[in-house]
Formats: sequence, C-alpha cells, structure tokens
Amino acid sequence: MVKLNRFIQFNDETIDANLLLLYERLGRALAEAQFLELTERKLFEFQPKEGIISLSVFWRHRSTEVMHLGRLSDVYLLTIGFWKHFSVTNWIRFRRKYTDHPLRRFAEELLLLMEEFRLMDVVEKERPGTSKAFTVRRLLMLEFHRDRLLSNLNKGFIADALLNQLFITLHEGVVTSSQIDWQLPIGKINTIATYATDAKSTSDMAALVERIIFMIEEAVENDLVLQYYAVGDALSDDTAVFHYHEGMTDAETGEQDPKETIEEIFRTWHRESESESGVHLEYELEHGRAGRGDGSNIAEGNETAEIQETGFGRSEGDESDKWSDEEREQSEKKSKWKKAGLDFGKEHVNVVYEEQVVKTIRDDGNIAKLSQWREEQKPHVRSFVTEMKKRIELKEDARRNRLMKGRLSSKLTTLLVDERPRPFYRKNTPSDKLNAVFGLLVDGSASMMDKLEETKKAVLLFHDVLRQLNVQHEISSYYEDANEVSKNLQPNVFGMMHTFDDRNNDDGLTILSFETNEDNRDGFAIRWMTRRLLVRPEKHKFLLVFSDGEPSAFGYDRNGILDTRESVLEAEKKGVSVIHLFLASEEPTDDQRALFSMMFGNKSAASESVEHFTDQTLRILRKLLAIALG
Repeated sequence: MVKLNRFIQFNDETIDANLLLLYERLGRALAEAQFLELTERKLFEFQPKEGIISLSVFWRHRSTEVMHLGRLSDVYLLTIGFWKHFSVTNWIRFRRKYTDHPLRRFAEELLLLMEEFRLMDVVEKERPGTSKAFTVRRLLMLEFHRDRLLSNLNKGFIADALLNQLFITLHEGVVTSSQIDWQLPIGKINTIATYATDAKSTSDMAALVERIIFMIEEAVENDLVLQYYAVGDALSDDTAVFHYHEGMTDAETGEQDPKETIEEIFRTWHRESESESGVHLEYELEHGRAGRGDGSNIAEGNETAEIQETGFGRSEGDESDKWSDEEREQSEKKSKWKKAGLDFGKEHVNVVYEEQVVKTIRDDGNIAKLSQWREEQKPHVRSFVTEMKKRIELKEDARRNRLMKGRLSSKLTTLLVDERPRPFYRKNTPSDKLNAVFGLLVDGSASMMDKLEETKKAVLLFHDVLRQLNVQHEISSYYEDANEVSKNLQPNVFGMMHTFDDRNNDDGLTILSFETNEDNRDGFAIRWMTRRLLVRPEKHKFLLVFSDGEPSAFGYDRNGILDTRESVLEAEKKGVSVIHLFLASEEPTDDQRALFSMMFGNKSAASESVEHFTDQTLRILRKLLAIALG
C-alpha cells in the first residue's frame, strides 16, 4: 500500500480528490446524467463505454484560480457543448472520408479545433456565467499556440504549425499579417477559417475544413506530429451503432440508427451496461434477445449418440453425493464468493468478495505472546476503562438545574431572591453503556508485513478496551488476491477477526493469527463496512481504517484515491464517521499527510513510529467515546 517515491517528482503527482468530485458533480448536473464519472488525462476527452469524461492536465501547475477556471472550461465544453451540440454522425462521416488521406490527423484535429471555437460561443450564449472560464481558456491557449507555432516551424512540423496558426486566427478575431514565409496561400486559408464565426453546425465546420485541406494537401507533405485534441477519438462506428446477432428481424433488433449526439451515445451505453453488467462482461453489447430463429443452423438429432458427460445441478434434488471430496470442497468454496456488481461503485464492478473468518492459531507461541502483550497493555487499558466508566457515571448522575419547567427543586429560595426564578430541574436519562458501535478495517496488503506485530498490538488494545466497556465492535482485515486477479475478476477477501455476532467474546488469539496478503482496495472495503454499520441500532457509528499508505489494486492505482474519498463522503453522509490512522515505521512526509487529508479529510491521524501505534489508538478512542458520551 505504501507508494514509492519516484525519481521524477511530476510522475508522483496525485489528484485533489475533493476538487475532482466537485467537477464531477457539476458535470453530472450540467449533463443531467448522474451516471457520469470524471477523471484526468493528458487531453480532455470522452469514454462512452466506461461512462467517463476526462479533464486535461494542461491546467496543472498554474495559480489556483487559473487552474480552477481552466478545468471549469473543460467541464463546460464536455457536458454542455460537445455533449449536446456536436454531431456524431457528421464526425463519423468526416473521418471515413479522410481515412486514407495523408493529412488525416490534421483534418480531424482541425475540425475539433473549429468545433471547440463554435461550441464555446454556443455555451456562453446558453449560460453567460461561463464567460469568465472561457476568457481564461482563450488567453492561455493562445499563449500555448503562439509558443508552439515558432517551435514547430523551427522543427519543420508544418502541419502542426498551421494548426497553431489557425487557432490564433480564430480566437484573435482578425486576420493578422504574418511575417512567416509559409509557402502556402496563408491569407486565403485564414480567410476561410474566419468563416467559422458564421458556422451553425458540425457539418458547416466540416465543409470549411475540407476547403482548407484542398488548398494545402499538395504543399504539406507530413501529417501532425503532436496531438492537440482527443475528444473525438472514442467516437466511432463501434460506439455510435450497436450490433445485434444475425438471424434477427428489424423488429427484434430494435433501434440501430447511429446516435446523433454524444449525450445519446453515453446514455445508451450506460443503459445497456447497467442492465447487462457483471463480472463476465466487458461492456460488449452483443445482444441475444428473444426472437425466432430462421432454422438455418439446426442440427438433426442422433438416437445412437453416446452420452459423454453428465452434469449435476446444485438444487434441492441434486446428486452431489456422487461428487468427490475435492469437487465438493471446490463447489462450496466458489459458492461463498459474492459479486459486488454496481452496488459498491463503478470501480468495483468486477469485484467478487468473500467474508472469511480468520483461522485461530492456538499454539504456545501465540498464547505466550497474547499473555505478554496484555500484561504490557494492562495499565493503559485499566486507566482508560476506569476513566470512561467514571465519565459514564457522571453523565448518569448529572442533572440540569435552573430550568423554566421540570421537577421542582428542594431549594426554593430562588423564588424570593431572583427576579426571574427558575426553580425546576431535570435528570438526564441514565445509561449503563455507551450508545456507540465501531467497525475497524485493517489493511491486509503486503506492505504491512514490516509493521505487523505493532499493528496487532494496536488492534488487540482496541478490542480489549471496547470489550471491557461493553461496546459492540467488528474487526476485519481486507485485501485483494493479486495472484488470482484479472481484468474481468478481482477477488477480495475480508478476514473477520471479531464480528458483531461475537459480542464480548475474547478474540485475542484470532487477532494474533491475522497475516498480510497482497493488494488493498480501500474504497470498496469502506463501503462494505459502512453497510454493516448502518444496520446497527446504535446512535453513534464509527469506522476506523488502519492503513500504511494509499490504495493499490488491479486498475485502481490512479482512481483509488478519488474512489476512497468518495466512499468516505458517502459514509459520512449516511451518519458513519470515518477515521484513518496511518501506520508507518517513520514520521509521514508533508506529501503523505496531504494525501491522507485528501482521502479522509481532517479525520486522519499519523504515528511517528511503530512504537506509537497503541498510543494513537487510545487517543482516537478517547475522542470518539467522548463524542458518544455527548
């Protein structure tokens, strides 16, 4: 789980999860599509099959205001402009026309550049409040293209330089005289580009691009070297038109026409992937709907054919008694896995998980270690429990005096002395236990190995304190099986050390039997424990996460931070307080603290060394139990 410090610092950059969630929610509201997800990539773009839109990293490393406004301009273009006003059918038609053209990439990116120009104007007219963001966008992009213009000319990248020049021409609003010897009819090209101000549709822009290509195709030999736009890369026949199996009539296949807008494509892919999602799919929409076959593929039966294999079901009347012990064990093992599906977030659609009780190792070594650790922790546990019990007693005995109504006090002098007497009091409702419940998630990844012993001590202390205070709690490790993971299947295991059903049972030996495994999927684990806490009747619900770094699992490296933050916000919104304790062998760096703050907000604590795990655990428990005491 610990992230290695990379040699080049910009390769170790992390996203601001709170900001990205803000842009995601804004994008969902503007596009009126709650299924949309947002990420950050090199260029802003669409990914319809995944339901993702991406902001550009172009806005990084600038002032906070400029970076914010630049990213907003990406959101506006993606979720208002291209979302509703970009013609996908005209785009596909245009791409087909230039499939084999030597300037194919230049043609495509020039069309996207000109569409960006048109759509910025469309969005500003529709929503005037976006003008500030687009003003910043124009200024910075003009600066970028002016810089790239000279650089590309010096390198001999004529197509790239021409694209830069056309951007400048469009956004400066006038045809400026150029000191560059283009060896092209640059004046006429610029004039054609200015006609973009009158264009009303994608097809109008495509016609202008075709005129420009006709004028330069003989003079410009090489296509673009660099990429400036990726917004149309994922918009092809595969995404715009769905394919149905052969043998189906038109009535059975349903709608097959190409989608006109990006909005239609996204909604169609979302609807289909939502209804057909599962660990066996990769969003491939090859439909097998109910319908009549044409009889062309039928095979005649054969009475004399020998039975080569017999299958047995797992219903009430199956014949599983014929299975071997090994087959039965494998079948039972498979039946324990549960599918996450879309219930735990889109990042975990292919996750299967098992709730596995940690096998208790009752050997002499563990028994001796448990006795030794408890003897060492005994003074801390005793003083802490005594302190909490006294506070509970004080709360029981405490009463509120000088009230306007309630029980009449025995001291009635206030009726004579005070101008506004308040002779009444009320007793607080007595309580013999804390109205709180705890869930503890322990990172089970391989990086925890070097601090496993101290982690077990901290978990044991947590267990002993809550057990003596009669506070219900559950303790589980979590990890992903990296040896069995694949693109379509990500097995996760929760190692249950103590459950709510165990009540006040002593599970110290089970805690000592916990071992590390492979990867960790934090957002998934937090959602899993949140669900278990929400069914509890206690008023105060606390979820503690003991971990030693950022999430790390299959396909979860970059998105794990955002997903973890989102899972924390979801839990807090439902009334579950999430607290994080960073378990490290040394004091965390400023970058690490910023990362944990990004994922867990202000409820993240860190220990200076492994020896302080138990001290931090007691400190956290003291604060949380004080909240429960009210």
